[in-house]
Amino acid sequence: MADRVPMTANGYSKLESDLKRLKSEERPAILRELEAARAHGDISENAEFEAAKEKQGHVEARIRQIEDRLARAQVIDPSGHSPDAVRFGATVVLMDVETGDEITYTIVGEDESDVGSGFISVTSPVARALMGQRIEASVTVRVPRGVRELEILSIRYG
Repeated sequence: MADRVPMTANGYSKLESDLKRLKSEERPAILRELEAARAHGDISENAEFEAAKEKQGHVEARIRQIEDRLARAQVIDPSGHSPDAVRFGATVVLMDVETGDEITYTIVGEDESDVGSGFISVTSPVARALMGQRIEASVTVRVPRGVRELEILSIRYG
């Protein structure tokens, strides 16, 4: 089996919900669109039919991707971790040493990341730099905006 995919229980549930929605709502809707387009006659030059086929391809690819992620999921419950070091599931309060700004990130699986909401992927450069670090540690991270130095102010789980 390929590599395990770390995620929280919440992330696993969200993927299950997305899969159910795709299979029970999106897939049948596309089939109805295909049937309606076929009813118009010649499908060789039917733009509606081509659009529905393309949409069907995207939905089927997403279904396969989610099924693969769920099959390889390693659900991690971070609530029992001691806040002595940064690990998967940690919520970390950081200070940007250059600007003095405080930033809070929770380290989650790739499918759960949403930087705007403070959830960063465990595979992101910032998360990789933070893993295993302790409070008051300082890390230097290369991000799209350049190099940032971040100091860990607090770590919590759950």
